[in-house]
Amino acid sequence: MGQGLRAAIDFLLYEWLRVQALTTRARYADHSRETFDAVLDTCERIAREKYAPFNRLVDTEEPRFDGEKVILPAATHEAWKAYAESGMLSAAQDYDVGGMQLPYTIEAAGNAFFAAASVSIGAGMLTVGNANLLMAHGTPAQRRAFALPELAGRFSGTMCLSEPQAGSSLSDITTRAVPDGDGYEADPLGPRYRLRGNKMWISAGEHELTDNIVHLVLAKIPGPDGRLPPGVKGISLFIVPKRLVDAEGRLTGQRNDVALAGLNHKCGWRGTTNTLLNFGEGRYPVTGAAFGSGLDGRGAGAIGYRVGAPGEGLRYMFHMMNEARIGVGMAATMLGMAGYRASLDYARTRTQGRPIGPAGKDPAQPPVPIIQHADVKRMLLAQKAYCEGALALQLYCARLVDEQRTGDTAAADEARLLLEVLTPIAKSWPSEWCLEANSLAIQVHGGYGYTRDFPVEQYWRDNRLNMIHEGTHGIQALDLLGRKVLMEQGRGLALLGARIAATVAQAREEPALAAHAQALADAWDAVLAATRAAWADGDPTAALANAVPYMQAFGHTVIAWMWLDVARVAARGDGPAHRGRLQACRYFFHYELPRIEPWLRVVRTRDLTCAEMPDEAF
Repeated sequence: MGQGLRAAIDFLLYEWLRVQALTTRARYADHSRETFDAVLDTCERIAREKYAPFNRLVDTEEPRFDGEKVILPAATHEAWKAYAESGMLSAAQDYDVGGMQLPYTIEAAGNAFFAAASVSIGAGMLTVGNANLLMAHGTPAQRRAFALPELAGRFSGTMCLSEPQAGSSLSDITTRAVPDGDGYEADPLGPRYRLRGNKMWISAGEHELTDNIVHLVLAKIPGPDGRLPPGVKGISLFIVPKRLVDAEGRLTGQRNDVALAGLNHKCGWRGTTNTLLNFGEGRYPVTGAAFGSGLDGRGAGAIGYRVGAPGEGLRYMFHMMNEARIGVGMAATMLGMAGYRASLDYARTRTQGRPIGPAGKDPAQPPVPIIQHADVKRMLLAQKAYCEGALALQLYCARLVDEQRTGDTAAADEARLLLEVLTPIAKSWPSEWCLEANSLAIQVHGGYGYTRDFPVEQYWRDNRLNMIHEGTHGIQALDLLGRKVLMEQGRGLALLGARIAATVAQAREEPALAAHAQALADAWDAVLAATRAAWADGDPTAALANAVPYMQAFGHTVIAWMWLDVARVAARGDGPAHRGRLQACRYFFHYELPRIEPWLRVVRTRDLTCAEMPDEAF
């Protein structure tokens, strides 16, 4: 990982976001920069010692099922133990539940080190998201029995949404949940149901890292006629533990009817189990006086406890999904950053060729490090611009979470709405462009980059997943153009525009940044014009036909804003790191921001080339 990553994080946290100012707020009053640095030091050390040395190992020694349990390398067990013992699972939680009451911004920055060291070993993204959902929407008993053991590292968590036949179309899920007997509502852990169905692509769905796995499962409750309600409004949310617990979260010794149907063998993230799970197939039948009659009178079906009201499951699940989307964005960012640092080190030490010009024509001259070649510098600058720009966006979004939690009413509401608009970008933009950074890292290495002797090919393979999971690229684009920019009469879009305008006004005062400021102002005007044109007649078919190009242009404009604001702060300092940030900003405005015009043109004109392509013409 090296000092470069820590220096970049420190600059963004303390010089740009000035996160130390949060310690003036009551929730964070016990903290200081010293405590923040201590947390980052701990995360950096664990990532360096327990994660990074084993990144290749977990890629080659994939999880395997021995017929009874999933086998993972010992290094994965050691890494999870160290992570759980660090307290990072409950870092941002209240003191009274064992948390550190850290700002979420510091939690996000600390977790960045683990993603850079080995995203495949993984940290606690799904477990923390699962627990946070239950802390927000679960009953006190559900929080005590499931969320608190997750935050302590004894249990881990998953999210179970997709099904083999439905994929991302949640309205088509068929997993069903029926009340478990006449007294199903009296269970201390919540209304008790029996679930049957299949869930696909469940990360960390089966392993022996923790005492229990808490599955959060979307399912439908049949109506009086036995039919499942149509659409997403009939979806409810259930806690389905791998092993059953009592009201205090203690294991009862009984296995729930959740069975591993298979492990998916992936291009990347090979160290993380990815599973197909069967709920209620009868492999581990749950019977006994404590439970009702079940689906067929013989105790069939997995035990699940309903979270909240029936039919509200998708709304609750979005609490976890939005957290996971930002987590995916950070993972993509740090994989890009890891590739960038590796290719930068390689370019500084690999000698090949001679400079262009008269001096380079003398074969007696020794070859030079490839970093001296303009095209290699181009590839390194692109990686730096993509990855450090994405990191700024991730930490900016994390800072919005802290504002939502601790700001006054108006500031918290503004942060909420800005986060709604930025979440599709925070997930999708790094997933596309930090993947491109990984591709460039391979290119810098030349043929060696295409071999497994160097780590950059693994970073690319690991990163390729991030455009897919937690909502594909196309889904994020539909969410952005079809919902987020329109919500609350476009107020979120207006708030974002106001923040961009404030940065533009400040940057105009810096002569070296004035041209960039104007370019950003023009770009935002172009985004707004395309937004209006797309929805000019209210036809969603035409408006959303080019949602992905719209999201690409929107994302590039947001990252340009990040870079301009970062450069505004960097311009006050001196030294190579500050000059590097100014040069990366210059690169982004000269080489990247001009890309938005053709993207926005097809949005603005509502070009239907793709939508009107006949199926048979392919």
